[in-house]
Amino acid sequence: MFCVIYDGNCNLCVNLVRLLESLDQGSQFRYVAMQDEDTLETFGIRPEDCEAGMILINLENTEQRWQGSDAAEEIGRRLPLGPIFVQAYRQLPGVKAAGDQIYNYVRDNRYSIFGKRSQQYKAAYPWCADDTCNL
Repeated sequence: MFCVIYDGNCNLCVNLVRLLESLDQGSQFRYVAMQDEDTLETFGIRPEDCEAGMILINLENTEQRWQGSDAAEEIGRRLPLGPIFVQAYRQLPGVKAAGDQIYNYVRDNRYSIFGKRSQQYKAAYPWCADDTCNL
């Protein structure tokens, strides 16, 4: 099981989380908005840690983490046919570096490009420390 930490105010981020929720149906991924500082604290994550982009945490070994475009790749690896696409992406010369740059640009300009939500998105499959979330 993995926890995806995403920007709950970003239209692009929320649409990607919704897509992932529909594909995964909560079987591999749970979600926490970057704005949920109390929950982030349980992982030892501070709000400024989120400035480098989304975070993926392996819930069976919480020291194993990916951030930014590396998190996106790891999520992709865990989807049907994902490993094939991620491997191809990684093997093309220069594509990983270009992908990292594009990710960083979009991350830094997400609100101006895609807009900011008026209300934070609450994931359909949230992560909860005590397993009391309504799933």
